Amino acid sequence: MGTISSALSIMSQALDADQEALNVVANNVANANTPGYTEETPDWQENQPISINGVSYGQGVTETGATSERDRVLESRLDQQQQLAASSGSRLTALDTLQALFTPASGSSSSTAGDIGSDITSFFNSFSSLEANPTENSLRQSVLSTAGTLAGDISNTAASLNSQRSALDQEAAGTTSQVNALTGAIAQLNQQIQTTSPDADAGTLEDQRQEDLSQLSQLIGINQITTQNNGLEITTTSGQLLVSEGTSYQLTTGMVNGVTDFFVNNTDITAQLASGGGSLGGYLTARDTDIPSALSSLDQLAYSISTSVNKQNNAGTDYDGVEGNVANSANVALNIFSEPTTVAGSAASMSVVMTDPNQIAAAGAGDGTGDDTNAIALAALNSSTSTIVDGQTPINYYSNFVTTLGSTVSSVQTENTAQKASVTQLQTQNDALSGVNLNDEASSMTTLERSYQAASQVFAMLNTIMASALNLGDQTAVS
Repeated sequence: MGTISSALSIMSQALDADQEALNVVANNVANANTPGYTEETPDWQENQPISINGVSYGQGVTETGATSERDRVLESRLDQQQQLAASSGSRLTALDTLQALFTPASGSSSSTAGDIGSDITSFFNSFSSLEANPTENSLRQSVLSTAGTLAGDISNTAASLNSQRSALDQEAAGTTSQVNALTGAIAQLNQQIQTTSPDADAGTLEDQRQEDLSQLSQLIGINQITTQNNGLEITTTSGQLLVSEGTSYQLTTGMVNGVTDFFVNNTDITAQLASGGGSLGGYLTARDTDIPSALSSLDQLAYSISTSVNKQNNAGTDYDGVEGNVANSANVALNIFSEPTTVAGSAASMSVVMTDPNQIAAAGAGDGTGDDTNAIALAALNSSTSTIVDGQTPINYYSNFVTTLGSTVSSVQTENTAQKASVTQLQTQNDALSGVNLNDEASSMTTLERSYQAASQVFAMLNTIMASALNLGDQTAVS
């Protein structure tokens, strides 16, 4: 009877273990489409065997819980790659918007910025047209008209760049609340995990923490450090502490020089965040590097054209015989454009101040109104011999700027494509390991069902044996 009793106990434990394992499989199937859920596998532990007269007898198995099929190194690599892809993605979006300011709609010049390259060519060509007939009023009016178009398109583009920078500043500042919500949630999950599973897999709690980490890595560049008792420490890529086990440190903002800066424990980490990754890094790179660079180039173009054209026009004689560089009774400066005092801000403030076409000094100094010497000199400011804009002609300077911008956009686009492909590859690897495969679950369920049925059959066999023993071999007495 002792042997039969032991067998009944073993089979009872087997039924319990199979049932618990079936519950794990059922939970996997139920969560097959749950974002962030990691497949769990039952943990089996052989019961301690007993020894009788030197012979060891097994005592069956116990199901001790479930373990999530996760690879923390792979998850960390995926998070890091997501940081890079999110950064280049948000920067690329900003660069596409920036580039659109310098690319008019096909067949028209009705974009916000117009076609500055065509404006430059048209403006200096208007002086070439004036050479042929320096006294023609319509040609003089054309000079002012093309000057107005050029100045308007440059100043509108500068305004659009500043507006885009403000929009990016708001986007960047808006991520702060999301970052703080996620770091707070991760700190809370750290506490729960360290309390409930300090030395083992925490199952769904770790799934939730990993899902929050994945979202956080798409917002900001982070490093992860595993601590004691299954905890986690999170820092920015530059080492500023965001989460230390059960404590989170808030990311705060403040205005510095007209833009939003970011702080942790009163330390300004804006520059580090820009190069750290995540969508915030992309926003800050576009806000603090790409747009200021484009605006600086536009300022240089506006400053050089305005000052050079004004200087050359003042070197001649206008239609009324006034010489710009000579003191005259009207005390008139023959400026076509507003005269900038510094390079910075020249694009935004560029405008045409001349209203009288007679003030265009087509003639050379001291020459008659029919002379075209100065008109030729004004047209030549955009010729191959001119170096008025940073050692280049205005049109060449602008063309090189647009080409450089296009190259930057193309480079970031290539980078983003490669990074997204890497994210996809790593995600596929992680899904293959941690995702729920319904075919595998069906196979496991069939195996466990058969195991459960086998244990049940042993019960039936033991019942028959015990009945025979009780009836002393008479099987009809007790069934």
